[in-house]
Amino acid sequence: MFTPDVISRIRGAVNRERLTDTAVALVGRHSPTRQTREVADLLADILRSDGFVVERPEANWPESPAVAVRWHTEKPGRTLQFDGHLDTVPLPYTPPRIENGILYGQGSADMKGGVAAAVEALRALRDSGLLPKGGILFTAHDHHEGPWGDNRQIEGLIDAGYTGDGVLIPEYLHDRLPVAGRGQAVLEIAIRREGEKIHEVLRPPGLPDVIGAGAEVVRRLKILNTELARTEYPYVGTESVFVGQIHSGEIFNQSPVECRISGSRRWVAGRDVEEVRREFYALLDGVSRETGASVEGEFIFLRDGYRIDENDPLVSALQGARVATGDLPLPLGAKPFVDDGNTLCGRGGIPAITHGPAAHGAHTTEEWVPVSELVRIAELYALTALTYC
Repeated sequence: MFTPDVISRIRGAVNRERLTDTAVALVGRHSPTRQTREVADLLADILRSDGFVVERPEANWPESPAVAVRWHTEKPGRTLQFDGHLDTVPLPYTPPRIENGILYGQGSADMKGGVAAAVEALRALRDSGLLPKGGILFTAHDHHEGPWGDNRQIEGLIDAGYTGDGVLIPEYLHDRLPVAGRGQAVLEIAIRREGEKIHEVLRPPGLPDVIGAGAEVVRRLKILNTELARTEYPYVGTESVFVGQIHSGEIFNQSPVECRISGSRRWVAGRDVEEVRREFYALLDGVSRETGASVEGEFIFLRDGYRIDENDPLVSALQGARVATGDLPLPLGAKPFVDDGNTLCGRGGIPAITHGPAAHGAHTTEEWVPVSELVRIAELYALTALTYC
């Protein structure tokens, strides 16, 4: 399949300038989570101008319908899905610019650059006429970045039948082929006491200490993390609990009425999420009983853990495409973060591989990606489709 002529024709069909223009256009629209209507409309217009039939399924989010394209050859075969999110984290917006072959701007790394590369792969497959059978499903949507988004739109797409036989996700993970990933929940904890703020020397006997109770919560979470770290799982390592924020008090000698803690809980595929949730609330209840403070928590589920077959045809197709273009096969590994692949594997029941450009600065105000990496992904995705479909 991967003759020098085929590789040359795919590379010739991937238009660097067109790809760059698409990426710049997408990055040029500010689109924090739950506010993607403008960029979704723009993407739909770009695809229509390219001659594709565009669908706009609401998928649980009528405020900004998703974008979908189904493109098929005349012969039956597998459908390979390219999926990406259009929303960005709620940080100050930075507009796009190109300098020395690098695209800068919010969303360039996470993940509008990758979305543009997937669009270019779709164009290259159509323009080259090389796909022998099957077809491509392209999907782009909102509600990815949590906890601001709640995963509803990818779930709506799955429930409405917008899934392929396998899916490639051009997020910024590039140094491995992830065959497993942990699930994640955001932990929000509020420790409170009755009454008002008071000077430390005027506290009545028995007044609950919200900072002390918060410290006990953190201590017990650390103990739980140590216990979880005793069990290693293939590829993903261990389950974990992490505390990233503690906030309380106004000045050094005031007894506050509230302490807030934020963190995360991550677990492996096959774990009962409800069991993980109950474990968290039981820990908080124990601290409340012992300290007399009110300890309330919120277990904000983002995505479940997943695992795909190392011998799945999509794995072989992607690795074969890399080797054909002169790259080494990717080492099998774990996906360190959660993304829509977790949901597509679990709820959608299809193998999902996250592999995208070597981009930098995701979830910061300094995102950037080499345009050459976007070209690489467009070529790789198109070549992968040739053997997978």
